[in-house]
Amino acid sequence: MKDFSTILFATDFSEISEYAFDYAYTLAKKLNSKLIIMHVINEPVDLRGFYVPHISFESLEKEIEEAAEKMMNKFCSGKLVDLAGTETVIVSGIPYDEILAKADEEKVSLIVLGTHGRAGLDHLLFGSTAERVVRRSRCPVMTIRPPLSEE
Repeated sequence: MKDFSTILFATDFSEISEYAFDYAYTLAKKLNSKLIIMHVINEPVDLRGFYVPHISFESLEKEIEEAAEKMMNKFCSGKLVDLAGTETVIVSGIPYDEILAKADEEKVSLIVLGTHGRAGLDHLLFGSTAERVVRRSRCPVMTIRPPLSEE
């Protein structure tokens, strides 16, 4: 079997990411892998040419970065106690591009991420970060969908 020495887990801090994290964590622990937990701040629309009262673009970017740091700390809090070799990364950009760039830079052997499993018009309008990562990744990608709700 392939050696999964470095696992990249991408999170958007959603419930689906919480669910998918269990898979990344369990694999990293069982395989004694390095685990990189990554969040990509979706590139904000450049508002510099528009009048936006009481907000400067630079302070907006800083506030978004600070909020992402807090969310990452909250996400990781208590989850990584017995797992050595973890790293957290927050970057700005287009999520699938940044995930793929980090995977190449770190020579990641597996990417794990949650997927909403959108279909139809939702998929057409919003696309899928997971799908783009799967199509373009040089390493295996594990996508995790939330369990089907029982109605």
